[in-house]
Amino acid sequence: MGVLNASQLALKAARSYLSPFTTSKSWLSTRTSLLGDRNLLLMGPPGAGKTTVGRIVAQRLGLPVIDVDDDVLEETWKMPVSAKLAAVGGERFLEEEGKALCGFSASGCVVSLTGSNPLHAAAMRHVKQTGLVVYLDVDTEDIVQRLSRMKVNRIVGQEAGASMRKILRYRKQFYEKWLDVRVLCGTGDTVEEVAEKVLKAVERYQNPAAETYVSTRSSSKESSNHKTYFSDVVLEGLAPDGGLYVPKNGFPKLDTREWLRLAGMSYPERALALLEKCIHPIDIPAFDLREMVFKAYGKNFASEAVAPVKHLIGNQYVQELFHGPTASFKDLALQLMPQLFAYCLPQMCNYLILVATSGDTGSAVLSGFSGLSDGDRHRTGVLVFFPEEGVSEIQKLQMTGYTEGNAKAVSVLSDFDFCQRAIKRMFGESGLTGHLAVEYATVLSTANSINWARLLPQVVYHSSAYLDLFRDGVIKFGEPIDVCIPTGNFGNAMSALYAKQMGVPIRKVICASNRNRIITDFITTGECDLRGRPLIASRSPAIDILKSSNLERFIYHVSGGDGHLVRELFTRLDRDQYFGVSEPLLAKMQQDVLAGWCSEDDCLAAIQSVRTQTGYVMDTHTAVAQVVAGRLQDGSCPVVVCSTAHYGKFAPAVLKALQSQNIPEDPLEQLKELRATASRPEMHGHMITRLEESGSQAHTVCPAEYGVLVEEVETMIQDSFLKVM
Repeated sequence: MGVLNASQLALKAARSYLSPFTTSKSWLSTRTSLLGDRNLLLMGPPGAGKTTVGRIVAQRLGLPVIDVDDDVLEETWKMPVSAKLAAVGGERFLEEEGKALCGFSASGCVVSLTGSNPLHAAAMRHVKQTGLVVYLDVDTEDIVQRLSRMKVNRIVGQEAGASMRKILRYRKQFYEKWLDVRVLCGTGDTVEEVAEKVLKAVERYQNPAAETYVSTRSSSKESSNHKTYFSDVVLEGLAPDGGLYVPKNGFPKLDTREWLRLAGMSYPERALALLEKCIHPIDIPAFDLREMVFKAYGKNFASEAVAPVKHLIGNQYVQELFHGPTASFKDLALQLMPQLFAYCLPQMCNYLILVATSGDTGSAVLSGFSGLSDGDRHRTGVLVFFPEEGVSEIQKLQMTGYTEGNAKAVSVLSDFDFCQRAIKRMFGESGLTGHLAVEYATVLSTANSINWARLLPQVVYHSSAYLDLFRDGVIKFGEPIDVCIPTGNFGNAMSALYAKQMGVPIRKVICASNRNRIITDFITTGECDLRGRPLIASRSPAIDILKSSNLERFIYHVSGGDGHLVRELFTRLDRDQYFGVSEPLLAKMQQDVLAGWCSEDDCLAAIQSVRTQTGYVMDTHTAVAQVVAGRLQDGSCPVVVCSTAHYGKFAPAVLKALQSQNIPEDPLEQLKELRATASRPEMHGHMITRLEESGSQAHTVCPAEYGVLVEEVETMIQDSFLKVM
């Protein structure tokens, strides 16, 4: 861990800079403990209420207040701003305004910028050096109504006849460029409520130590002795004690008006707003996070909606999570996670990402990391272990087709649980990790859902599903929904529970298993029993898992953060292949989660039945969830079925379900037959193109021996990093 700690020097320097301001909440009442000599700069569109909010905030903090319009521009020009705009026109006005702001000098003040200040780059660079820029992100309709009532006539662009909505839309890019902190204003928020949000946002910015992470196996004393930040958990993946990282203070909760505001946004905008609340800007500044999010959820998704929700049958709705480049829900996290990882990378060492996959994670990780810049790819390798006989042929082709850069997929003559167990063991062996760090300057990390940066982006699409149903009039805001998820490693289900913690009205998370029903048995009985239990291959291989890593987070969640209990239970599971929870804890689990399982025959029958009734074709995992949702959900509210993969990835099983005769052996021919057979949803063009381009590639097949997998790791490091050193 010494290499990792040394790698965080820049972040520690930033936190050290902030430390004088983070001793207690008493900073709200004293000028010096807030910002010292720095200014608090309020930025936002015209009509956002900057002047009034500035006065309220300044009064609360006991600071001087400066309004740029009144105290800088009009004092400089000796004339009203509206008169200046009328006299010189919009283009000249922006230059004159910028020139005046470049001469601005003040410290320890609350400063209300004009709506057009951010359009002048030199002026904004100057004032940004003096303090913290807080962006009042106010709803456009609220602004338009407010300005209409005020009859404002001094906004650049008005004189050219541009509509107010057009002016606001154009200016937003500049506000996004300069902000340090966003204040997401809910629909209909008053200026007093916005001022309160400003104070809380500044408090959060000045106190990064309040947003640390703990292991699911740590005691309260252990967690208080060591500060672990977002950038640390992204790189480390697994906690040193073998537990999984979780936010020490849980998730932030949005109020109703903030959710209503998000309902009108695009998927990338929703993702940015939610992730900004979960990732401290000291770890990843707002502007950089925005670039990552919009790159992640852009042209690489086949649907502009990214994760659209569509009516399926009855009260069932399907959320299509397969429009990413590898046609599975893993893309929703793994188009973003590698960017987060690369941003946090230290300069002094290399990282090898180890991944165990039951099918979908492997290709999604390889795709995500292949999109990094050349410099980041040279210092980051990816090694995927997958069960040779435990994935579909198309999944195998997707993984083995990635041969460029420091990326490789290796199959193992065992199951997913063996692959995952081997990786966890590598992380826990200090002799191995120390050897790799000293000999090759290489640190191990992971992109499985045990890594917090893999799990966090999944919270977004569960939130987005609810917002879509509200936006489309299926529900009123506040009315509950259920979510049904085909469940293997429990990461997807856990992210739905975290969305609920943020304020999404999810009533029940329904976990759907195939005949490897370990999750179903645990949720219904409270017993996790692996004794003598073989993993059975199924037509839904991505959930062919017995030992679900994210159960740790679930038990930690429902037990109120009892790390001692989690450590005891999972130590017992490793030793005895069994543990049971108490009746009171089981009752708490069942308040949030239901679980059921689906047979192979019922899975195929559901694909055929839904296709016959609606024309819609599900993959095998979606079918498992659809069957279980039909059995367990009481029909009193909508249920969102998570469609975790495109049906083309499991073509033989789907063709069998659709009673196709003479199913071709060649995977590409299978996809062609499906394309001729199924029309809703459309065939995944990106997946077919990628398979056609890569073709069938030879790949390494390893015996189920831990030592052999360790040798593959060392060989991968030598091939990836030594050749470029």
